[in-house]
Order: sequence, then structure tokens, then C-alpha cells
Amino acid sequence: MIVRIWIGFVIVFFAYSLLIYFQADDGNLEGKPDAVVLDGWHTWQSKNCQACHQLYGLGGYMGPDLTNIASAPGKGQVYMDVFIRKGTAKMPDFHLNDSEISHLVRFLVWVDKSGKSRVPGGAVNWSGSYSLDH
Repeated sequence: MIVRIWIGFVIVFFAYSLLIYFQADDGNLEGKPDAVVLDGWHTWQSKNCQACHQLYGLGGYMGPDLTNIASAPGKGQVYMDVFIRKGTAKMPDFHLNDSEISHLVRFLVWVDKSGKSRVPGGAVNWSGSYSLDH
């Protein structure tokens, strides 16, 4: 009797695993990133943006999490373009050309469609750590 129960569990486990594997949700993405998005990602990496900013709550804490900056109220593509182009007191002007800026903005728009940041801004402590019970 116990052997049959275990065999049933194994069958259910494998059936569920196959279902999850073949029916996986790709989130809100409209496909794989195109060449422009990938170029923006390369700019993000080459300029070491993750040293100060986070995506999905991962990265530095000098600047804000940019996961959902494209859809945030009062923000968007023009807002991102201006900040990247001009810099701020805390964020330097990296002297990117128009193409690099537009590709970086397109990358951040693509990231925005992929999900939500998992770490709320109020949960980040002054030390860069965050509270899970926030």
C-alpha cells in the first residue's frame, strides 16, 4: 500500500514538473530582446550602472531601483533620457551619445515589462541591506 502511494507521488511529481517546464510563463515580455535592447544592456554593463542602481532589487544602493522606472507615475522615457543625458548632483554625466542613450532607455523599458522590483524602497536600510519583514 505504501509503495503504491510513493509511486503515485513520483508520477504526480514528474507530471507536474513536465507541466511547469512546458507551460512556463515568460512574464510580460513580448519575446526576446532585440538588438537595440541588447545594445542598451551592453551600455548598462560597460558604464557599470549596477554599481549604483538596482534591477529587481539587485545592485548598488546609491541610486534608485530602475526596474519599473519606465512605467512609474511621473517618470517614463523622457524622464530617463534627461537624467541619463544631463546627470545629477549624485549621478555623473557619462557623455553618452544619442544612440547609446536611446538604447539604454529601450533596455530599461524592456526590463520594466519583465516584472516588478522585489525590494520596496522603504525596506532598504542606510547600510545597503534590506529588511525582509518590511
